[in-house]
Amino acid sequence: MELKTVKDIEVRGKKVLVRVDFNVPLKDGVITDDTRIRAALPTLQYLLDQGAALIVMSHLGRPKGERKPEYSLSPVAERLGELLGREVKMAPDCVGPEVERMAEALTPGEVLLLENVRFHKEETSNDPDFAKKLASLGEVYVNDAFGSAHRGHASTEGIAHLLPAAAGFLMEKEVKFLSYVLENPEKPFVAVIGGAKVSTKIGVLESLLSKCTAMVIGGGMAYTFLKVQGHSIGNSLYEEESADTARSFLEKAGELGVEVILPEDHLVASEFSEQAKAEYVDAVDIPEGKVGMDIGPRTVEKACARIRGAKTVVWNGPMGVFEFPAFAEGTRKVAEAIAECKGTTVVGGGDSVAAANAFGVADKMTHVSTGGGASLEFLEGKPLPGIEVLKK
Repeated sequence: MELKTVKDIEVRGKKVLVRVDFNVPLKDGVITDDTRIRAALPTLQYLLDQGAALIVMSHLGRPKGERKPEYSLSPVAERLGELLGREVKMAPDCVGPEVERMAEALTPGEVLLLENVRFHKEETSNDPDFAKKLASLGEVYVNDAFGSAHRGHASTEGIAHLLPAAAGFLMEKEVKFLSYVLENPEKPFVAVIGGAKVSTKIGVLESLLSKCTAMVIGGGMAYTFLKVQGHSIGNSLYEEESADTARSFLEKAGELGVEVILPEDHLVASEFSEQAKAEYVDAVDIPEGKVGMDIGPRTVEKACARIRGAKTVVWNGPMGVFEFPAFAEGTRKVAEAIAECKGTTVVGGGDSVAAANAFGVADKMTHVSTGGGASLEFLEGKPLPGIEVLKK
């Protein structure tokens, strides 16, 4: 997939509207993790070096169209200024006369951060008039907010029809690696898919199946697959409404000759609790009254052997309840194997990113996606509104 990027447009002396994803975690008005701000720096710095004035916009949280002080981007303006080493002016809103005056007065090298675009309900409804008001502030539009690319909102999609539009470096990198996984992955290709529910991951499973050499399925959703194979799963998570889907998926995998690795042994507990004692079950079947919490060492070794021999690995979702230390081992070992793999390794958003960070292996992966829902939808093969408008 070819995108028009910031290097394809002339920005010198122009006011550039940049949509970023500054949806950072805040506690008592203090940013607890600035990863998303740092991820946008290469694009912002490049535009400043090229002689542009920047009007930066983002959402934060879900204020649902109302002005709520706890969702203000003010703390972000301060942190962004520290990281860029220059003043970042904070606008009182994202549209309106005062904002227009501030944007008009900007000179090359200056940065203005607009207030949370989701303080206006017109943002999420992709209201054409609201998109026009945003577009009127600048001369060129750059979207670097991959984390919001699956949303067809005014600041991510509507505005791109009104100004010369291009992708930032983060957007370009995300699309490059996720497209590689979908379009032309080098074989052997191993997909490691986890998470709680079959219903939320079936789109990714089906999208990747025809491209895979092997697929490792872990997490809560694995027990629905085991149950449809006739195994007992005790009190483990089971989605009855997804049983037929799981059954037909396994049949299709068999027809395509794709190896599906499901848990062959388990760590279980008497209840779903962080305090629960881990018990090992050296069998596929889980005893009555027990809850599957993590994949066991035999399953880990089988999965890791496939990962070590892979030329491409995509990972989306944990293998067990990794947030509970007693049940983190399966996810940790799989994460370490992916980090050691010599092939192209792509971590697709959400909980797997949290796990890669928790186990200190994120910097050893080829690409760690910044988008949760956006990565998932991209890997499902769905067109993302924020990306479609940037195609060459």
